[in-house]
Amino acid sequence: MASGGDDLSGVAGRYASALYDLAVEKGSTDEIATALRGFAALIQESADLERLIESPVYSAETQIKALSPILDAAGVTGVAANFVKLVATKRRLFALPAIIEAYGKLHDAAKGVVRADVTVAAPLAAHHESALRAALAGVTSGKTIDLEVKVDPAIIGGLVVKIGSRMLDASLKTKLNSIRTRMKEVG
Repeated sequence: MASGGDDLSGVAGRYASALYDLAVEKGSTDEIATALRGFAALIQESADLERLIESPVYSAETQIKALSPILDAAGVTGVAANFVKLVATKRRLFALPAIIEAYGKLHDAAKGVVRADVTVAAPLAAHHESALRAALAGVTSGKTIDLEVKVDPAIIGGLVVKIGSRMLDASLKTKLNSIRTRMKEVG
């Protein structure tokens, strides 16, 4: 059975673990991860698709009929498409986003990849991004870093790094707020 450092209890964990085991058996972990990531992006982009997935009003048959052309158009085929339809058949489609996330964590753990979300005030230069990757690799015991950089001018300067459940907020906005709070306490 698939295992990782993350808690895989609950519906999402059980389904993701079963899918990952099947993917390993078939030698298609990468293809399924890519297909599921693409489908998750579609869910986020379409309010109608999100409603179809989350609403208990639709029957399993209706959900499957609606999903089949969407999966075909998105290029989600084979095991990944069959899995999404199985989840719909079992009336667990509402859990699909969490299942996809759990599968991604299993896949990343098996590949030695750590995802890091970094928020900066201005776009990073290439040499800064590579230095950040190297620093994060050192913190994660040399694992490969999949870096997602977001630009948010509201943090004023510095950066906010989130790796898993750990977060480092070294933004200028947070430091200024901290100074403001201390000054209020003093007088």
